[in-house]
Amino acid sequence: MASQFDDTDFVDRDFQQSKEAPAGSRGEPAKQSPQQSNPPPAREDLEAKVGDTQMRLAELRRQQEELERQRVALEEVRRRRKEFHDGKTEMQKHLTRGTSLLEEAASVAQRDAAQMNKTLIDFRQALEKVQSFSEESWTAENMEVELTRALAAIENARMEWNAARLKWSFLNGKKSSAQPKTATTAGSPESILASLANLPFVQLCRLGFALTWPLTAVVGLTVLLALLLLKS
Repeated sequence: MASQFDDTDFVDRDFQQSKEAPAGSRGEPAKQSPQQSNPPPAREDLEAKVGDTQMRLAELRRQQEELERQRVALEEVRRRRKEFHDGKTEMQKHLTRGTSLLEEAASVAQRDAAQMNKTLIDFRQALEKVQSFSEESWTAENMEVELTRALAAIENARMEWNAARLKWSFLNGKKSSAQPKTATTAGSPESILASLANLPFVQLCRLGFALTWPLTAVVGLTVLLALLLLKS
């Protein structure tokens, strides 16, 4: 008869003992928890990291300030260049127009100066003629002739004076306008007619006589010579 089966014959008792024994009794190191594997940083490490972070922030601030200075400098250069371009365009426009106006005014002033110089010469000649006559040097024989010559010189001077007054308004006591007038404008028919319209009737008569005095003087001298010849 076979022996009765004992299930304990197939049990590895050494394995069970090693399994039931604590981990330290088998000579193996005990497993550590996750918190014990990553310990907190030390105080010195934290202070070093804080110092490093502050240094990096200071460097970033310095770079920011440097970039800000560069931006301000570039803005100033841009503003000055815009001011340069705007000023150049403005002054080119003004100076070109001003040069043209001054050249025209200088040309007009030269023509006016030439006409004034001619009028001045005519005035001086007329003044010399008028001042050259003196009643003390007249005699009974030449008084009529000298008187006729003197009156003719006076009317000639009056004609010169009235003609100059039509050209130059300052001779009438009026202030000249700020804008220079050309010789054509001063002596234009419209200007002459306007000035004649403001003259009194007596002045108009004298002006008419001054314009016709050469013919009157010739006729008067002819009559005077005829009378002298008849007396002789």
